[in-house]
Amino acid sequence: MTCRPGPAERARTLAYGVAGGSLTALDLTEELVAAHVTGPDGAPLLLMPSASPVVQSLRHAPDLPVTLQITDLSPVPLPDRVRGTAWLHGWVTEVPAESRREAAVRLSRLHPRPDLLDIGVRIPLPGDEPEWTILSLEVAEVHLRDMWGDSVIEPEDYAEAAPDPFVAVEPALVSHLDSHHRNELQALFGHRFGDVTPAPSVRAVGLDCFGLRVRCTPPDASAPPPFDLRFPFPEPVTDMAALRRAYRHLFHEARHPAA
Repeated sequence: MTCRPGPAERARTLAYGVAGGSLTALDLTEELVAAHVTGPDGAPLLLMPSASPVVQSLRHAPDLPVTLQITDLSPVPLPDRVRGTAWLHGWVTEVPAESRREAAVRLSRLHPRPDLLDIGVRIPLPGDEPEWTILSLEVAEVHLRDMWGDSVIEPEDYAEAAPDPFVAVEPALVSHLDSHHRNELQALFGHRFGDVTPAPSVRAVGLDCFGLRVRCTPPDASAPPPFDLRFPFPEPVTDMAALRRAYRHLFHEARHPAA
């Protein structure tokens, strides 16, 4: 049975729009992306200031080769919070006027911000440049680096994959598990390794439909460095009720191994 998402699914999850992104083009400085979101095929929409160098460069060319870098950070404050990075290489174009409203609505569903209210609704006066511009990225190749290593993903595989079903709520779920189930997380470590003295600190660091990931930090600075463990669910889950049953099953098995 598959117990982890494949590279294309992991890339689609990173690119979904929750993790922060930056945009780089040849001979231009790196720029932070104000907000981004992907559609059913994984093509990102990027909200950028109209004054940005990338947007201004598009005034003189129909498209521009760029790299969108997306860095996924754990919602739990840890010394090393980076869980993975994806680089989406391709070409950006400006979303045409007739499609701006639809693009703004798609962005606002994940990022409800006032900057999106006027896009596609207000008609700029002559010489009045809008403050924000929405760009569309056509993906040509994806490079992924995470806990499972490095992967290069073809655009067809990326487009056909689906993000994790819990990607939008995963930060809140991980924060909840870390804040309210620290004893159960500690029990997971003990169930796998037995009585270890001194026991490491065990923190929730990630969650997907296949399992739970924790960070183990030994209390002694001279001990081995922090390391991550993954605890697979009995089977993949697709809804919140099944997810709660799955991690409660892990906790029960850890605390009552003979039951």
